Amino acid sequence: MTRLSALPRPGSYQVTGTGHRPGAFAVSELATASIAAVGQELARLVAALNLAPAPPPVTVDQRLASLWFGHSFRPEGWEMPALWDPIAGNYACTDGWIRLHTNLPHHRAAALRVLGCAEDREAVTAAISTWAGDALEAAVVEAYGVAAILRSRADWLAHPQGAAVAQDPLIDWTLPRDIVLRDRPAACLSRPLAGLRVLDLTRVLAGPVSTRTLAGFGADVLRIDPPGWDEPGVLQDIAAGKYMAQMDLRTDAGLRRLKALLSQADVLVHGYRPGALDALGLDLPTRDAIAPNRVEVTLDAYGWTGPWAQRRGFDSLVQMSSGLADTGRIRAASEGPAPLPVQALDHATGYLMAASVLNALSAAATGEPVCCARLSLARMAEELASLPRHQHGPAIFDATEADYAGHEASGWGPARRLRAPLTLPGCQMGWSLPATQSGTHPAQWPDP
Repeated sequence: MTRLSALPRPGSYQVTGTGHRPGAFAVSELATASIAAVGQELARLVAALNLAPAPPPVTVDQRLASLWFGHSFRPEGWEMPALWDPIAGNYACTDGWIRLHTNLPHHRAAALRVLGCAEDREAVTAAISTWAGDALEAAVVEAYGVAAILRSRADWLAHPQGAAVAQDPLIDWTLPRDIVLRDRPAACLSRPLAGLRVLDLTRVLAGPVSTRTLAGFGADVLRIDPPGWDEPGVLQDIAAGKYMAQMDLRTDAGLRRLKALLSQADVLVHGYRPGALDALGLDLPTRDAIAPNRVEVTLDAYGWTGPWAQRRGFDSLVQMSSGLADTGRIRAASEGPAPLPVQALDHATGYLMAASVLNALSAAATGEPVCCARLSLARMAEELASLPRHQHGPAIFDATEADYAGHEASGWGPARRLRAPLTLPGCQMGWSLPATQSGTHPAQWPDP
């Protein structure tokens, strides 16, 4: 069996629907291809598990795929919380632009310490206007915050980290080993991942997209968050189908409980940077001893090699660093950064993570060695930059009533969910659990 290493070729799956996300890059083509990767790997797994005599054909609706790269969730009769912290955003420096990502309290506090100003956008604007971009970026990162200056594509490709990322594979398969899949009697063509236990240790946004996708085909996804965790405006979108638990992994009891959950998991998906799991007491030898038959897939922001391999980051920051936002600025003839219309790096990476899980499961089912898969947002930025734009059909901005499926009784109130963008004959993508708030489920696997 071939290791998943690239986006599917056009023509290897059926495309319905029309339209495109406007902008400088092929966002809709990326959406369609990355979701098709999930479909193709799921089809291979269905055949490998003898749930069908042959891999079923894959169809992706390009309009729906484009919309799923935005928000799949629409509240009914209530307002969504703000997606961005008031301080987050782009600011003019003395020599260009910088973006602060301050949605998490400790990241906001780090930026404000460096700037030495009040927690007020006007004060932040004034303080940043006296800084050179490189110096402020470095200072915020050193203070354990997250920020990125606006770089051109040429500057990024000449940067040591950009050069390292350009040499990385789209999916880095490492550490091959033999595993034995646990028997899952409930698995069938309609729900091929039924009974699959997926331990989700991810946050905004790519990792949660991957596990939401696996839940959409029947997997039992148990997500573990720190106590009091919330992602306003995000959890509503990515918590569908998941059991949402909270634990303090810094305590002995929390770590013991996590190890017990891992010992029963079939799949581990996490977004920890290199070495971060080691610091928790879950280094690779420990994970291998606890869960020798697990499939493991992970991601980081800036890649797994190069001087920024340890750097924290998010989609919006990688767009700034990698030149995507500057290319958009040039195309739009705007003064400031012009990012992608959606968080396309997160979504595409998330779908390829899900496809990687399915690819590894197929390898195990056919008796082949299974590897861990590593992906990054920065490498996905390179993939998007190289993808041809076709721009067929009308521009896609917002969903219409016809784009939504049934009603969802979410943990925040009634809502609608977009129709599934991916179909395989006899296998329906859908979620048996509504999106709920973090901490609404105990830290345990659901009963079979």
